[in-house]
Amino acid sequence: ATQTTTQFGIAVYRKCSSGYPNISLSAPLPGIPKPVFAAVDSHEQCETKITTLENGLKVASQNKFGQFCTVGILVNSGSRHETKYPSGIAHFLEKLAFSSTAQYGSKDEILLTLEKHGGICDCQTSRDTTMYAVSAEVKGLDTVVSLLSDAVLQPRLLDEEIEMTRMAVRFELEDLSMRPDPELLLTEMIHAAAYRGNTVGLPRFCPVESVEKIDKKLLHMYLQSYYCPERMVLAGVGIEHEQLVACARKYLLNVKPVWGASTPTNVDLSVAQYTGGIVRMDMSDVSLGPTPIPELTHIMIGLESCSFLEDDFIPFAVLNMMMGGGGSFSAGGPGKGMFTRLYLNVLNRHHWMYNATSYHHSYEDTGLLCIHASADPRQVREMVEILTREFIQMAGTAGEMELERAKTQLKSMLMMNLESRPVIFEDVGRQVLATGKRKLPHELCDLISNVTASDIKRVTTKMLCSKPAVAALGDLTEMPSYEHIQAALSSKDGHLPRMYRLFR
Repeated sequence: ATQTTTQFGIAVYRKCSSGYPNISLSAPLPGIPKPVFAAVDSHEQCETKITTLENGLKVASQNKFGQFCTVGILVNSGSRHETKYPSGIAHFLEKLAFSSTAQYGSKDEILLTLEKHGGICDCQTSRDTTMYAVSAEVKGLDTVVSLLSDAVLQPRLLDEEIEMTRMAVRFELEDLSMRPDPELLLTEMIHAAAYRGNTVGLPRFCPVESVEKIDKKLLHMYLQSYYCPERMVLAGVGIEHEQLVACARKYLLNVKPVWGASTPTNVDLSVAQYTGGIVRMDMSDVSLGPTPIPELTHIMIGLESCSFLEDDFIPFAVLNMMMGGGGSFSAGGPGKGMFTRLYLNVLNRHHWMYNATSYHHSYEDTGLLCIHASADPRQVREMVEILTREFIQMAGTAGEMELERAKTQLKSMLMMNLESRPVIFEDVGRQVLATGKRKLPHELCDLISNVTASDIKRVTTKMLCSKPAVAALGDLTEMPSYEHIQAALSSKDGHLPRMYRLFR
């Protein structure tokens, strides 16, 4: 064999023995058609397409390679809209979803129909959104949209189904108060404290006294006001936009709901009123008996942040990531958030604390940044002071390295979550429902990159002007008063006022 060098400096050997032609491997083979390579327009690939139908319903889709798609209907309806009704309707509707409809005799029939297309269904409600979703093969799109339309607009709401739902709700309420992890309960309590008796402060879970009040007539009255096309989005991921629009026209355009014509004039348009305050659940007289679970006191302190429609939402998201935190038992390196402030300043220094975690809840008209911590009941006062100090220190100038780390971690989390089809579906649906458009991941990453230390300082200073919201659960014998917590958050160093006792 002889060696020649191509124009790119790559050595190519030509085999000259009998039976093989003397052809260079760097040149196209004679007689072979020129290959055509697939090219994807990057803009086309990540663009979210949106169409508004004649009745006001929005259809939004994002194509994604694969055999399966996730399609669903999102409704601008949740527990925050229950001002004029007994609380718990959204909770009931979540449990009643995908039960018998005009087309399907039972939940089993729906599940069997989806099974033919390898599909599953789910319904989730939050404080401001109800989401009906189905994941199935792309081939079954027509069946899926037909089924979704039936489940949302034509539910039978039979007496036996409502009775079963009452049982399910009672069980869930019982389970909620007995869970070893009280995060859900504390989230309920902090919202009730922050927005006392209004909008997002209304209970997300049906209160015990409302379980018997909710019936078919009441559900129909609620659905008539909130389940109208202008308050809905049909979102899909993994399908062609034109196909989804065609199915929407077929099954969602001229469909009369089972409760009759919509009356969107009865919609509650209240704006969230942040009040601040405290909600306590004192369990000092409750004994858990011989149990391996330590008896802990849980405290959550929150301050008003901003809505997800405001520019400050991104700096607050970075701040939340910078605070981070988690449980006292955790393994892993920097990627697990072990360098966040609540690990470095709290969990690493105070071995007696079991948990310190930051959360950010954001809605269309308000937001809440809070820190949850848990410790032995005897150390509650010290734990509260550590939290108030952390809030005050947020207003200091953030270090360059910790800020960059938080921004990188936030971008990484955003991009990793958006690898999942159901997450893309929820992102598309929620953004289009709230704003009528969608910010793409690369746009959000650019906004995150532009956050500076002065942005963090500015949003924190503004946040510290609001009254605190406090949720306290467990043995609260050593719990400082709300006025003392408020005073600590108004001070320069975050220290609680001194208490002088005659007898210790």
